[in-house]
Amino acid sequence: MQQYLSILEKSWFELHQHYHFSEPQKVFNKLIAAYSEKQRAYHTIQHLYECLVLLEFIRADLHDANAVVLALWFHDVIYDPQAKDNELQSAELFEQYLVQDLSIDIVQKIKRWIIATQKHELTDELDLQFVLDIDLAILAASVERFAEYEQQIQQEYAWVDPEIYFIKREEVLAHFYQTESLYQTEYFQQSFEQKAKQNLKRSLNI
Repeated sequence: MQQYLSILEKSWFELHQHYHFSEPQKVFNKLIAAYSEKQRAYHTIQHLYECLVLLEFIRADLHDANAVVLALWFHDVIYDPQAKDNELQSAELFEQYLVQDLSIDIVQKIKRWIIATQKHELTDELDLQFVLDIDLAILAASVERFAEYEQQIQQEYAWVDPEIYFIKREEVLAHFYQTESLYQTEYFQQSFEQKAKQNLKRSLNI
């Protein structure tokens, strides 16, 4: 965890320099505490860190890079494996924490982006495409990291009967595998798509 914190702190306070948050340290502490909750195994500080590192590779392609970073910070701030409205709750918590510091337009845009990470539907909005692609980038991880990811997801769903879990998990992975273009941006299609499909194929024993 410690190896991620310095990068996360740097990212957060760079956002503060842009947006001038009224309580930057307080909100940062709450975010780190949220991503460190005991029910999490994948949706943790590690996932947040991996998202933010990836963003640096495509920052120049974004229309509003700071808004994308802020959306990534909050996209999993609420995570209960047994809930179905984590994204909506995360969007609402984002608004609660920062509504006094941001314009209404920025708040509404970032809330919409956070909620969009639930269904990952197609969009023609480039910045949102990158938010969604970054969120799914784990599918194209190294063989070792992908295996760790699979274990982490299983750990988060330890409350589900194992037989049912594996059936449902296979359905999710098969959906990803069968999606013609898993990623929406040209960058991710060219750099991540093939590796992701290889990981999914191996996991599905196809």
